[in-house]
Formats: sequence, structure tokens, C-alpha cells
Amino acid sequence: MSFRKIAPMLVLCAVGLSLLAGCGRRTPPITPYEAAVQERREAQEAGEALPPEPAPPEKDRRFLLDPLID
Repeated sequence: MSFRKIAPMLVLCAVGLSLLAGCGRRTPPITPYEAAVQERREAQEAGEALPPEPAPPEKDRRFLLDPLID
């Protein structure tokens, strides 16, 4: 094999591996309720006007693809 055939294959492998390395998630996903509670807490600490208090979710419904991120 010549350098002209090996170099593109190495570049493609490096790009593919770097894309796969960036596919993970660092922390668990934040629900809209948790985000609203956090926004309210930050506004209270900053002394700004408080957004309306969020209503807690009734029940955590599972989605078909949830096992992929668990």
C-alpha cells in the first residue's frame, strides 16, 4: 500500500474516533421542572423578580428510547 491510500484511511479513522469520543454525556439530563426550579433559585439569589413557581410533574413516564441513555 502506498502513502496515498494509507493517509486518507488514517485521517478517517482519527475523525471517526474523535466523533465517537464526543458522544457521551457528562451529567444526567435536566428535566424541565428541575430547570425551572434552578432558574427560580438563581433569580432569588440575584435579587431579581421571581418567575412563577413550577408545578411538579405528576409522574415520570418512560419513553421507548430511555434505556439508551440510562
